[in-house]
Amino acid sequence: MTEVWLIRHGETVWNAEGRFQGQLDVPLSPKGVGQAFRVAERIRATSMKFDALYSSDLARSKETARPISQAVGLEAHLDTRIREIDAGDLQGLLRPEIEARFPGFFSAVNRDPWTTKRPGGESMADVAARMRDFLVSLPEGRMLVVTHGGVVRAGLKLLLGLEGQAWRRFHIQNTSITRLVIEAREPVLEGHAITVGDVAHLEAWADWLSDEEVSFRQFPSPPGRGPG
Repeated sequence: MTEVWLIRHGETVWNAEGRFQGQLDVPLSPKGVGQAFRVAERIRATSMKFDALYSSDLARSKETARPISQAVGLEAHLDTRIREIDAGDLQGLLRPEIEARFPGFFSAVNRDPWTTKRPGGESMADVAARMRDFLVSLPEGRMLVVTHGGVVRAGLKLLLGLEGQAWRRFHIQNTSITRLVIEAREPVLEGHAITVGDVAHLEAWADWLSDEEVSFRQFPSPPGRGPG
């Protein structure tokens, strides 16, 4: 059995602005750095044993994975298959700019959100193909995976066999934790969800600290493990 903890990266300035990031390398904002340390502390405090840590190779995921690596004593393995969707010509633009430059795009996505490609980029079906290949390749054990919102939604659709547009209804916030269990890989990828979009660490943990202050915390190494 394989349990996968899918963690969306922390907030970036572009997230806050509503700007399409796609696969552009946008770093975390100060708030996002704080969120990364909060989720790392949440994971460390579980005292669970994790067998591996994976991360998208984009900066916002790598920066989120860094304190998690330190907290659990595991090196992050970078994997391009769990990158965010390639938004092509939309990358760097705000919604009004997209509506002006690519009239009809949002209508097309609303009609067919799964297979409609971004101009010069990918569709969600393309993301799902990458994600399926990644999930099938995972060994048994409990895995931490730092990735992106679109990738998490694709994983939910794949593993739970969601029909229609049900996958769009999940709210995957920055540094949310989605725990999935892979029960079968072939001929069909199947499993179940333990939690989806869990952000309790943002709601309750270290409220007395600002995000800028919490980002400077350092974690002790867990018993029996060296520094990450």
